[in-house]
Amino acid sequence: YFRANLGYHPVTGKQIQKYRSGFSTKKEARAEYSKLILASTEELADKKEDITFKKFIEEIYLPWYKTQVKESTYKNRYSTIQKHFAYFYKKKVSEIEAINVQTWQLKLAKQFSPNYVRIVQGMLCLAFDRAIILGLAKKNPARMIGNIKSKKVKIDFWTLEEFQKVISLLYKGDYYEHYLFISFWLLFMTGMRIGEAAALQWDDIDFEKRTININKTINYVKGEFKIGPPKTDNSYRILGMNNTVYSLLQQIKEEQDKMKKALKDVWQDLNLVFTQDTGGYIQKANINNRLSSLKKGTNYEYITVHSLRHANATLLLMNGVDLKIVSAHLGHNDIQTTANVYIDVLKSQQQVVAQLIEFNLES
Repeated sequence: YFRANLGYHPVTGKQIQKYRSGFSTKKEARAEYSKLILASTEELADKKEDITFKKFIEEIYLPWYKTQVKESTYKNRYSTIQKHFAYFYKKKVSEIEAINVQTWQLKLAKQFSPNYVRIVQGMLCLAFDRAIILGLAKKNPARMIGNIKSKKVKIDFWTLEEFQKVISLLYKGDYYEHYLFISFWLLFMTGMRIGEAAALQWDDIDFEKRTININKTINYVKGEFKIGPPKTDNSYRILGMNNTVYSLLQQIKEEQDKMKKALKDVWQDLNLVFTQDTGGYIQKANINNRLSSLKKGTNYEYITVHSLRHANATLLLMNGVDLKIVSAHLGHNDIQTTANVYIDVLKSQQQVVAQLIEFNLES
């Protein structure tokens, strides 16, 4: 008899063993062993060639990718991968050529922004890199064709005056409308991401030291709210409170205390700073929708809730706050990210400096 170790299955990764017995002599057993080893090697090679891209993504790549990124990142990108990679699912991994990827790329470009297409193609490149490492592909067709040209995103923001005009339309006699009024002000004045604001709890607010501790974010995935770590390691930060922010937070606390008493039977006591009218988590879509309704009939249609963050950063930069400090305040991963996003603001600062120098020379 013999027991043969035939390597690992290319899909499951499990060790393959075969057992054979009933041979009259060792010679017969060795001869059969040699045949089995040769046949199994060829079979494994064929299996690698036969793996469809769908099987590779769902059974091999995604389980590995899940171990490489944060849970929130995986959940956000899972649907993107399934949606856009499905174009290749019927093909075998080894059959996908550069021309197939280019056709796919051009199709995406007709429906989505260049920057979004670049992100999706970057994800495809990573998948093919993994396929090459595992011996399922010999080349990366996504890298061979190159990515499409990026397009600079215009940063839209409100001036303080524009912002005040729009949120003044909120009816402060209603609890939730008044709550939104205060919430919009806080987002405008702190530069928090909406996910960070939605996850903020009263334990993160220190009224004595006048600080706000940003240490988590919230995502809405498949109908469920998930609290997780903030976007990047640098997103963990402490924000200071000026007198206005301090006053606004005090107002929110007072409003909440009233609602807790009035709705004690249905109030969800999650200790949140920003809440729905019964204490539950807020959804970004709901806030954006309310903001959209306020914008109708105004000249500020391009503004979203995220624009409040841009407005905060722009005001800081325009008032001479150092780029490094603004980057830390926003929780960006590095100072270059901030410079890339707000390059137009930085250019306008340079023009102001140039004009000041010219004025001084003339005087």
